[in-house]
Amino acid sequence: MSGKSYIVEVEGAKEARDGKPSIGPVYRSIFAKDGFPAPMHGMESCWDAFRMSVEKNPNNPMLGHRKIVNGQAGKYVWRTYKEVYDLVIKVGNAIRSCGLEERGKCGIYGANCPEWIISMEACNAHGLYCVPLYDTLGAGAVEFIICHSEVSIVFVEEKKISENVVVVYDGTGFQNLHPDYVLLKTFPNATKHLKTIVSFGKVTPEQRAEVEKNGLAMYSWEEFLQLGENKQFDLPEKKKSDICTIMYTSGTTGDPKGVMISNESIVHFIAAVKLVLESVNEKLTADDVYLSYLPLAHIFDRAIEEFFIAHGAAIGFWHGDVKLLLEDIGELKPTVFCAVPRVLDRIYSGLNQKISNGGLLKKTLFNVAYAYKFHNLRKGHTTEEASPLSDKIVFDKVKQAFGGRVRLILSGAAPLSAHVEAFLRVVACAHVLQGYGLTETCAGTFVSLPNEISMLGTVGPPVPNVDVCLESVPEMGYDALSSTPRGEVCVRGKTLFSGYYKREDLTKEVLVDGWFHTGDVGEWQPNGSLKIIDRKKNIFKLSQGEYVAVENLENIYSLVADIDSIWVYGNSFESFLVAVANPNKAALERWAAENDVAGDFNALCENPKAKEYILGELARVGKEKKLKGFEFIKAVHLDPVPFDMEREPPNPHI
Repeated sequence: MSGKSYIVEVEGAKEARDGKPSIGPVYRSIFAKDGFPAPMHGMESCWDAFRMSVEKNPNNPMLGHRKIVNGQAGKYVWRTYKEVYDLVIKVGNAIRSCGLEERGKCGIYGANCPEWIISMEACNAHGLYCVPLYDTLGAGAVEFIICHSEVSIVFVEEKKISENVVVVYDGTGFQNLHPDYVLLKTFPNATKHLKTIVSFGKVTPEQRAEVEKNGLAMYSWEEFLQLGENKQFDLPEKKKSDICTIMYTSGTTGDPKGVMISNESIVHFIAAVKLVLESVNEKLTADDVYLSYLPLAHIFDRAIEEFFIAHGAAIGFWHGDVKLLLEDIGELKPTVFCAVPRVLDRIYSGLNQKISNGGLLKKTLFNVAYAYKFHNLRKGHTTEEASPLSDKIVFDKVKQAFGGRVRLILSGAAPLSAHVEAFLRVVACAHVLQGYGLTETCAGTFVSLPNEISMLGTVGPPVPNVDVCLESVPEMGYDALSSTPRGEVCVRGKTLFSGYYKREDLTKEVLVDGWFHTGDVGEWQPNGSLKIIDRKKNIFKLSQGEYVAVENLENIYSLVADIDSIWVYGNSFESFLVAVANPNKAALERWAAENDVAGDFNALCENPKAKEYILGELARVGKEKKLKGFEFIKAVHLDPVPFDMEREPPNPHI
């Protein structure tokens, strides 16, 4: 590699031998060229991260939520670090009075809220394993996780306790009535280990009767706080190697896997991200504010919130409606905004729609300002210097849409399209960074850097807490020793997970000689950043014997402007590919108006003419990208309901 690079080589490459593939050089972040950063003095555990912040910043606002008044969300109401600490002690004492000892399993089931964090910190205080529960892995996932991890107590959001009929789409465009998945559905199987249920809010007499009928105790939040009011349990000594959470993640087949994450993983994550931000003059401080809306049951948000807590910063929670997310942002005015690509794609589509509808003069002014600023970014100007006048006159409305104070926008959990990233880098008046990591690597393993436009479309260089190498994948034609190194991304470091709970067999498959094999295929860039280009196992043969790398095709077909996301499917029994796509609502309705096609959005998704139109757009992009004949989509199902991180793609019936 040549030119300016943000990585340094720490071990040489290894040729293929004894049936094992070749391995490229081992690299680490240039910020760690003299060694990985150590956690802050005295920070041995997640509990220390919180405890030390309470001691340093007792009166800082920590957890905020919007009070609902007459059905409307009001101003943010805050609890300080000391107030949260006092609640955590009460909750911890109450948990222990229910019979849980160190290393007991405590489930948390529900949307992000202050009670979620308070329950989590109570687990941290008493050396309990925090086990997030969520049902997006499938209807039986909650029951499986409770039984597999032997959860004794569950903290649960009110609406997740018992059956609540909700209207959902069945994937065909028709509405059906289905019960929301709830905790009491796990009875009686879950009651083998589960002994106590604590509501984040109130408990109805019917719920209490049902729970007690099955031999369990049940408390409202206020009742549980009272239970811990006059009790005092000693806090056990915590070690770095102690497990703090078991996060269940989906596999390609079989049951969810319980990823055991230690205190060491999280405190080293905190140390590394701290060093990165300080190295690029974006240090996090106690004055920073974060919006909590990405699921705390996933490692991305959990790790970020631990990082904010360690710095005495403020965390405000959304009030649960994705359609009103921008309203929460406007009220909270965060300084750091984390998102999954699906959210940023929606913002991108919405802004483009406003630009298109703004008239010729506004559209021309925007395009000129955009081209000028992007040109200056390409020339090496910083985000602040590229075009201050354009920022003030043209792009300020976008800045205000993010609350007016956002300085860092971080995308993770899935690949962010390069055109969306480029657009936001120009118009958001903030640094837009893309990261990469897995539950097994404790979230952030790579992250792009501010003011480095050359990292556009990449996940940046490694975070300074891991060593990384590429391992060749000969069967897919990826060579880690070629002039453009490509191969499976392998990671080594103290942030790695401690294994899959009760699945040593699966642990041994992916953790070999200290290296975690991610299953993702990456390509090193000259500047030391990494581009994720493929998935090792996501390759299959069609019936005619042709290999298909489906994720690469999904990335290409995602370039179609009139769809928000796409899932490509094929198997070895068929000779062609099909797809399920989420059309962009505004784009499809605009096409319908221009072509005299009647119907609302759901009806349009069922309309054969709309399917034919989208299929034509997919074919057009396929031709532009010179795809092979067998890589073209032959049939498409249009689904009006997004399949993002909260909803898996449906099985296609085309």
